[in-house]
Amino acid sequence: MSDATAPAAAPLDEVMLAMDVVDTLRHQQGLAVRELDTDAKEQQLIDKLRGIYRQQGIEVPDTILREGVSALQESRFVYDPPKPGMGRTLAQLYVGRKQWGRPVLLVGGVLLAISVGYFGVWRPYQSGQAEQARIELAEGLPARMDGLYQTIFEETKVQQGVVEAEDIRTRGKAMAAEGNRSGAEKAIADLTALRDRIRQDYTLRIVNRPGEKSGFWTFPEINTDATNYYLVVEALDADGNVLSLPILNEENGEVETVPVWGVRVSEVVYDAVVADKQDDGIIENNEIGRKSYGFLDVEYNVPVSGGAVTRW
Repeated sequence: MSDATAPAAAPLDEVMLAMDVVDTLRHQQGLAVRELDTDAKEQQLIDKLRGIYRQQGIEVPDTILREGVSALQESRFVYDPPKPGMGRTLAQLYVGRKQWGRPVLLVGGVLLAISVGYFGVWRPYQSGQAEQARIELAEGLPARMDGLYQTIFEETKVQQGVVEAEDIRTRGKAMAAEGNRSGAEKAIADLTALRDRIRQDYTLRIVNRPGEKSGFWTFPEINTDATNYYLVVEALDADGNVLSLPILNEENGEVETVPVWGVRVSEVVYDAVVADKQDDGIIENNEIGRKSYGFLDVEYNVPVSGGAVTRW
């Protein structure tokens, strides 16, 4: 189509006037409905519109008035909201993004941080800890058992120490192979205690201090016709320090770690100690045994029954 035949676009002011006419009719909807619904001519409505504008001092051409009436009838310049749907919902969300955007971003950031922390840090840490525990149980604890066993083997001076260490190590390695960590750790604790016991070097001495008993006797509950005699003793190391040792109480079967305990002896030994103390208040022969480095048990200087008590 040539420039000569193309319709000229309506000037902007004419379009604006037509829109204003429609707006006037919309705000005076009763006028439009009354005139258009009563067989009135379009010219009558245009005349009334012209009068309305003249009262406002505005001169509107008939063509514009007629265009406005036609536009009202055709619903031009009227906004029809879109029907509900996905597109409308997304558009509304986009328009209102300033209201919901920041909270959503905040929640999303928190969730992202939690996800990164859980999957990127916590889960790998847990997996690493589990793998480390597995390696320690399978390799680390058995290696420690071997090390303790070797130390005991080299330092003990009695075959019994090697035999006990071998039994504990075998039991501990079996526990580790079964995945029993507590059992394996107990074996290490037992080997450590055996090693420390072998290394101990102390003298067993009868207690002889004011206000403290040096010995006592009791009637055993299972046989009231018998009498048990005990000497109260303590263990001193090379520097004279009193040691606390685990002692099996023969009366209740419990092991207690105590600095002083009673060693059961014969009546003859007990009476000899009593006589020694009554002589001048001092027990001259107060050393009844010695535990030497490399050995497991005390070598006594007097006959003992092997029983002991921790309470009297």
